[in-house]
Amino acid sequence: MSEIDAVDAVVADAHCARKAVGVDSDVKERTVKRLRRIEGQVRGIQKMVDEERYCADVLTQISSVHEALRAVARELMRSHLKHCATHAIKAGEVEADAMYDELVDLMYKHTR
Repeated sequence: MSEIDAVDAVVADAHCARKAVGVDSDVKERTVKRLRRIEGQVRGIQKMVDEERYCADVLTQISSVHEALRAVARELMRSHLKHCATHAIKAGEVEADAMYDELVDLMYKHTR
């Protein structure tokens, strides 16, 4: 098996399992609370649309939800770096290379 095939196998295996290596219970609790709050905000936006509220007000609320989701993503990225990425990088060259690729992809997706 070539090194590229080995990296692909590690990535494929990681995508099948898709479990966090380490979960900080405080981070998880904060994240769930934030997501519930965001869910309520989205329901509020839906109600605003149903009530035909002023477009600029709806857009302002959408912007708030967008920023709240970005905050959740930042927290999850930090946790991913602290636990999953650190674990993969320490596990060996093949796992580290796969993680580097994943991190580059994640950074690219989050800068758009």
